[in-house]
Amino acid sequence: MRTIETSSVATYEIKRSKFIAHLVPISEYKGLQEKLKAQNPKSNHTVYALRYLNEFDQIVENSSDDGEPKGSSGLPSLNVLRGEEMINVAVLIVRYFGGIKLGVGGIARAYGNAVKEVVAVSNVINYEKMLNYDFHTSYSEIQRTEYLLGKLEIVQVERTFLNDGVHWIIQSNEKKLEAFKEQQCMRS
Repeated sequence: MRTIETSSVATYEIKRSKFIAHLVPISEYKGLQEKLKAQNPKSNHTVYALRYLNEFDQIVENSSDDGEPKGSSGLPSLNVLRGEEMINVAVLIVRYFGGIKLGVGGIARAYGNAVKEVVAVSNVINYEKMLNYDFHTSYSEIQRTEYLLGKLEIVQVERTFLNDGVHWIIQSNEKKLEAFKEQQCMRS
């Protein structure tokens, strides 16, 4: 599976119709459709498709045709995300009608091509599930713990200073967390 960390935009044009595709991390999706509609008041449709993993590691998918003929835009957009094995992303496509009817098949191809264009210009990375690990250290172990975290390139770190030491919550992929736990045990 693959995902993105930052948003991308690409434009696809056919027969004077313009399709502006926005590929965003799922965390940026909420409220974006309304925002794009407000920014593009003369556009005809703002179609979306999304795929993400829920807390049970199940893939959740959704799409909307936003007034386009049923099944002609949201589903083709979603199918491109499926084919590209994209996860934890949403794509929103703003359409400006160019005056020439494309037909249902033409609309489906146009939306699919718009999504392909934005995926092509995006910085796509391999998806790695992030896990949390929390632990406790004494104050004298802070420097050693920070050194180990830096050495393993674990950057998602939260510390809480308590009377009896430091409570840490770190987030990283499984491989780095296992290496950290192993080296932490060797130092204890």
